[in-house]
Amino acid sequence: MLGCSVFLANEIDEKVEVNLKEMSQHGFKGVFTSLHIPEDDKSSYVARLKKLGELAQKLKMNVMVDISEKALEEIGFSLDNPQELKEIGITGIRMDYGIEPEKIAEVSKTMTVGLNASTLSEEFVKQLDEYDANKKNMELWHNYYPRMETGLDRKWFAQKNHWLHELNMKVIAFAPGDNQLRGPLYDTLPTLEDHRQKHPLAVAVDLLQNLEVDEVYIGDSSIHTFTMKQFSDYFAKDLVTLRARTYQPAYQQLIIGAHSNRMDDARDVIRSAEARFKKIPQIIPENTKERPTGSLTLDNEQYGRYMGEMQITKRNLPADLRVNVVGNLISKDCELLPLIEAGKKYQIIESE
Repeated sequence: MLGCSVFLANEIDEKVEVNLKEMSQHGFKGVFTSLHIPEDDKSSYVARLKKLGELAQKLKMNVMVDISEKALEEIGFSLDNPQELKEIGITGIRMDYGIEPEKIAEVSKTMTVGLNASTLSEEFVKQLDEYDANKKNMELWHNYYPRMETGLDRKWFAQKNHWLHELNMKVIAFAPGDNQLRGPLYDTLPTLEDHRQKHPLAVAVDLLQNLEVDEVYIGDSSIHTFTMKQFSDYFAKDLVTLRARTYQPAYQQLIIGAHSNRMDDARDVIRSAEARFKKIPQIIPENTKERPTGSLTLDNEQYGRYMGEMQITKRNLPADLRVNVVGNLISKDCELLPLIEAGKKYQIIESE
């Protein structure tokens, strides 16, 4: 499952509602919110939490709230009666280690409980078992890290997740946003330091495919609408959508549109399986320059029977008098090239 984040420091206004609806329409089914409540503003936070829960119910989205037991009581709720939270649309509580394992186990029998995946120990798991916790209602949530250089180490993260999966509970982590970033640092909110300021979809796929993560949430407040489309294209249509700038209009019909990578996946380039089956004009040598990563190229007449072959470079390649450079991907979408494996469908659209 995919999810997003909503922060309650500001009102749940029309902008937030529109963003959540868009995210829901593009396949995001969960909402994460963190509730750290100023002493003088409790009533407004209660109202915002209720409004968020109501909106999520309408959109059929789950809501996980990161909140301490004390803060929960300050806004009029109690872990002794989690049903009250469920009634306002809150489906889960992420608990910290200030809460006794007996109480965590009890809440898990009624609603979803999130535990800190990064700090969970074998001893704590044993204590939960002693109190007959319902592990089917328990999820293991990693943190996001606002400060640069404090995100988790990739190797450690992979090893931790391998152990966590042996517990038969879902592991959840965060990918950065690329639109409205959360202050005051605005350095994105990833779980892994390697993922900071990277393309959200590239990060999500890395977490899900390579690092034993089951669900990915966007840590920041939002992603661009086009990024949402890239997510839904990938997860619902098995399609990678790339934005490009082309600068040879005569060949645009060979570049813009649907393609698939050849089944015999090349090391240096993505080779369009369809390009040479299109009606190929005579392609004279021009703009035969160096080919940095993300270059869109067409083989010209000097390549003989390869004329019309369309490629995207996976790495920096030197100039070749037989290869015309006819465009380039926008830099951020170059991070999606590893997603285009053998046989993978992709489409190229003209960037605005």
